[in-house]
Amino acid sequence: MIANILTGLVALLHVYFMYLEMVVWDKPQGLKTFRLTQEFATASKTLAMNQGLYNGFLVAGLVWGLWLGEGGFAIKVFFLGCVLVAGMFGAATVGRKILYVQAFPALLALIATLYGI
Repeated sequence: MIANILTGLVALLHVYFMYLEMVVWDKPQGLKTFRLTQEFATASKTLAMNQGLYNGFLVAGLVWGLWLGEGGFAIKVFFLGCVLVAGMFGAATVGRKILYVQAFPALLALIATLYGI
């Protein structure tokens, strides 16, 4: 039960990331969140939308695993692992904050899933 709640929270986080990257990247909320200049945000908008789409795929996979119930164990493990790796890579290449916002929640959900908590 706790694992599914944590997995759901990770999915919700990625819905929010998708929204930030696909909808408000070059708007005040996106500029503030990512500390971007308007010029950079405008120039990189299509790249951000692509990145947001990938976050949407992570959401789809996590929701799929949750929807399958116990039969979705391997799917949840796979997609939580993808989120964890993406968060670690983002922390190493973009900023440490990503470790706490993306990787850590995925790690907690993954541990809870693996231990059946």
